[in-house]
Amino acid sequence: MTIWIDASSGASGDMLLGALLGAGVPLEVLQGAVDAIAPEPVALSVEQVTRNGFAATRCHVEIADSVHHRSWRDIRDLLAAAPLDEAVRDLATRTFERLAVAEGAVHGSDPLDVHFHEVGALDAIADVVGVCAGFVHLGSRQARPPVQARPASVVVSPVAVGSGTVRGAHGSMPVPPPAVAELLRGVPSYAGPPGAPAMELCTPTGAALLTTLATGWGPQPPMTTEAIGIGAGGRDPEGHANVLRLLVGRGFETLAGARSSTTDLPPLLIESNIDDLDPRVWPAVIAALLEAGASDAWLTPILMKKGRPAHTLSVLVAAAKAAEVRAAIFRNTSTIGLREQPLGKHALDREMVAVEVDGQRIAVKLARLGDEVVNAQPEYDDVARVAAALGRPVVDVLADAAAAARPFTKQGH
Repeated sequence: MTIWIDASSGASGDMLLGALLGAGVPLEVLQGAVDAIAPEPVALSVEQVTRNGFAATRCHVEIADSVHHRSWRDIRDLLAAAPLDEAVRDLATRTFERLAVAEGAVHGSDPLDVHFHEVGALDAIADVVGVCAGFVHLGSRQARPPVQARPASVVVSPVAVGSGTVRGAHGSMPVPPPAVAELLRGVPSYAGPPGAPAMELCTPTGAALLTTLATGWGPQPPMTTEAIGIGAGGRDPEGHANVLRLLVGRGFETLAGARSSTTDLPPLLIESNIDDLDPRVWPAVIAALLEAGASDAWLTPILMKKGRPAHTLSVLVAAAKAAEVRAAIFRNTSTIGLREQPLGKHALDREMVAVEVDGQRIAVKLARLGDEVVNAQPEYDDVARVAAALGRPVVDVLADAAAAARPFTKQGH
């Protein structure tokens, strides 16, 4: 399944809820998830509205007055205890953790102790959990189990953030507010389309949801659209359609045989800082990630706050395999949150040849720059196997294999 989120006019939690409803997600799916976590009554209702002449779906989140300013620690406990689908819990937990990390970076505080103020209110908890439930529901339409925590591909347009100033819990702030700017670090965003009003177009909740859901960023990918949802924001400024569009369908291959939309997305770098995992487990973790489809995975020793030794787990993965790799990280490590960014990549053309050392075949990988072979590397597993078979040191067999491969680079093969 492929989903394209058009956030070119802005994004918020209620806009995403409206778009999901407009795309066919039943209201009871969203309400059921909200009921599972809300510590006080919260009701969702649907209204058909127009925004600058466009028909759209408005989702109202109706709550009683609440004075609670919950911290990430409080919300994490609510999520852990709620009878939610595990995929919904996973997405919602990572969304709120992303918010907490951004707010902590902005205010210089521990993410666990961040008090969300606006985004910690009941309506924002409902926004996050309801949207996550809606996307999991869309993912469940895939033909074969298991249901994953997101559809195979969620591509998001550059995000319109707005301009001017906005009033928040900490007073007047420039647009985009610091938390939104932090959440959208490394992803495409801009002030908005020509003629957009000087107002906040993307909320922190909207930015956190988009960056958690996205497997790629850019224009609409090749897809056969099956459903369209248009979610309305609360305001209706003159000359600006305050809506978010959701296109749901399936990727396809072009007549020229181009790759499907998920494989056309840029690769992702997924990372997490982990300080509480038994280091003896790491080899098994790396193996599990490679088995799940990661292109590469590695560890970097780091020193965290209060002098705690830790590791940064870094994983390079194609967008089409990102969901499986994320799940493998959560199943095999102690982390509860990930950060990721799309990457550009330049790779040389490669081919495999074979050389002989004392009558034993060893595979060699050639890398080409145009017609020129610029690198020839013997495969280490073959070198080790041949060294064991011949009773020779690995370093000697490796040197002989490298020498046997040298003519490929000289001749250009």
